[in-house]
Amino acid sequence: MPSTRLGRRSFIGLLAGAFAGAVGVMLYGSRVFERPSPYSAEMAETIQAVSSPRTSGAVSVEEALAKRRSVREYADSPLTSEEVMQLLWAAQGITLPQYGFRTAPSAGGTYPLEIYMVTRSSGVEGLEAGIYHYEPRDHRLVERIRGDFSAQLMAAALNQEWVGAAPANFVITAIFERTTRKYGDRGERYVWQETGHAAQNVYLQAVALGLGNVVIGAFHDAEVQRLLGLPDFEKPAYVIPIGRLKTR
Repeated sequence: MPSTRLGRRSFIGLLAGAFAGAVGVMLYGSRVFERPSPYSAEMAETIQAVSSPRTSGAVSVEEALAKRRSVREYADSPLTSEEVMQLLWAAQGITLPQYGFRTAPSAGGTYPLEIYMVTRSSGVEGLEAGIYHYEPRDHRLVERIRGDFSAQLMAAALNQEWVGAAPANFVITAIFERTTRKYGDRGERYVWQETGHAAQNVYLQAVALGLGNVVIGAFHDAEVQRLLGLPDFEKPAYVIPIGRLKTR
C-alpha cells in the first residue's frame, strides 16, 4: 500500500509537471515563434512558395559526412527553386509545427537565427535577382530588395571571388537578444554554436543534392548589414556561397 500511494502521488505530480511544461512551451514558444518580422509588409513585393521539403533521400548521413568538402568553384548554371528551398529548410526549417522546432538545435528554443539569400541574375530558376528572406513557419522566400547585389556582397566579403561567382549566397544572421534575454551573456556562446549547427546542415544537404558550398566568416559586418538592410540589433554571422559542382 505505501508503494501504491507513492505511485499515485508520483503519477499526479508527473501529470501536473507535464501540463505546466506544455503550457510553458506553448506560451514561451508562441512568443518566440510569432516574432514580428524586422521588415514591414509593404517591403515584401513578391512571395515565392514551393512544395514541402523532402525528409528522405538516396544519400545517407554517413555518405554525406564522408563527402562533405568546402567547394569554391561552381558551374555557370542556375540552381532550381526546389534545391534552394530544400537547403533553406535544412538550415532552419520547421520539423514539428505545433512547437516550432527546427532542423538545428537552439538553446531554450529561442531561435535567434535568420536566413537570407542573395541571388544574382539567372542564379535561381524562376527567381529575379535580389535579396530574399526565408520564413520558416510557412517555408517560403520573401523578396526584400530586387537587383543583383552579388558584386557588392563579394566586395563586403573581402573580394573573395567565389561569393560573386556563386549563383546564390545564403547569409545567416543573428538576433542575439532572443537568446541573451534568457541566458544572459552566456547566450552569445549559444548563438554562435547554433550558427555552426545550421551551417553544417547546409553542408550535408548540399552533398545530398549534388551541390557545393563553403562557409565564409571573413567579411565587413557593417557592409553586409547595410547591404541586407538589417536593423542594428541583427548581426551577420556567416556568408555561404552555393552552386552546382563544376566539372573538370
